[in-house]
Amino acid sequence: MEHIVIIGNGISGVTLARHIRKLSDKKITIVSGETDYFFSRTALMYIYMGHMKFEHTQPYEDWFWKKNRIDLRKAFVQHIDTDKKTLALDDGDLLTYDKLVIATGSKPNKFGWPGQDLDGVMGMYHKQDLENLEAYAPNNKVCKRAVIVGGGLIGIELAEMLNSRNIPVTFLVRESSFWNGVLPEGESVMINRHIKNHHIDLRLSTNLKEIKSDSNGKVKSVIIEETGEEIACDVVGLTAGVSPNIDFIKSSNIETGRGVKVNRYLETNVPDVYAIGDCAEQHEAIGNRRPIEAVWYTGRMMGETLAQTICGNRIQYKPGHWFNSAKFLDIEYQTYGWVFSKPKEGHAHFHWRHADDTKCITIEYDISTNQFVGINTFGIRMRHETFDTWLTENRDVDYVINHLSEANFDPEFYSHYETEVLSAYNNQLQTA
Repeated sequence: MEHIVIIGNGISGVTLARHIRKLSDKKITIVSGETDYFFSRTALMYIYMGHMKFEHTQPYEDWFWKKNRIDLRKAFVQHIDTDKKTLALDDGDLLTYDKLVIATGSKPNKFGWPGQDLDGVMGMYHKQDLENLEAYAPNNKVCKRAVIVGGGLIGIELAEMLNSRNIPVTFLVRESSFWNGVLPEGESVMINRHIKNHHIDLRLSTNLKEIKSDSNGKVKSVIIEETGEEIACDVVGLTAGVSPNIDFIKSSNIETGRGVKVNRYLETNVPDVYAIGDCAEQHEAIGNRRPIEAVWYTGRMMGETLAQTICGNRIQYKPGHWFNSAKFLDIEYQTYGWVFSKPKEGHAHFHWRHADDTKCITIEYDISTNQFVGINTFGIRMRHETFDTWLTENRDVDYVINHLSEANFDPEFYSHYETEVLSAYNNQLQTA
């Protein structure tokens, strides 16, 4: 019986295993050293904030794996021998495969800062990070202040987590405005204000120089690169992005760049070896997407796609129109299609912001054809299916603005603001 071995029990690997089982009777083994069972990584923050327990983040009961004949092996892979088709595990065992799938996800970036491995320094990606946070920042008596380094989505989540326990937070963001490599200026500046309104000490254009230790090897302070200022703290969160977790692969014959290199079929350069999820890097990016996508839903889609290929129906990975969502403290963010921080050449932005400074919309469109390219919404819930359809139908921006109520997930919003959005759009056209 053909043996499929999957390294990694995140959303990609588990989705793949489930779909292979739906399609076949192949032998399936998932190898992971992080946790016994699959859990929803995006829910870690809600455990710390008291909204759920860890067992609530596990979508499948423990019996699910045995019932579906998916073997779970708690171990880390140390080396892959693609000639012999074996994996060397850290417990000394060798595991043999017929087909191998690498789904090892990401690890937090570290940039060689002095003190980055001290006690009290952590990322916010793995279950072990959550356990560390609970140990070093259970409350504001044990943790008098936390410093977060890196201004992306994980950084803002960690700030919200600490804020929920009334722990003072200093937030070091290298960029001149929060997440301004992704967000247009109006949105980024609104989020800056929102962060400060939550009494978070936001420091823009600020870099970490070093993390200082007390006599016990624990964090006691950080030093700011630009000013030399020392900030006393008990916890440092390193959230300056993530990188593919592939160090153990580099000694094998599998081609790597930043991630494991794959083609459109998610195949590596070695027959019978594949990669999916955060650790996979497309040889050529798909449309405007990045070659590596650390996004939950694309990991799931890769798992579903590769299951078909492994079970004899070889198909390409086609992720469709870009979309994503996140939360900035209590402001929900959604994006559909492409809205760049600065409009692409030949494009323009329409931006509307509500007077309460917690809701806004930015639409990107083609100036010459008026074609709708994408939308960002803050504080307003929109329907994914509606925008997916409009992008496929190549609707123009006038159509989108005049039909926004059809896309709205929350009818109360549009009874208040739809006229205002349309009026702002018409005014912009008249002054353009």
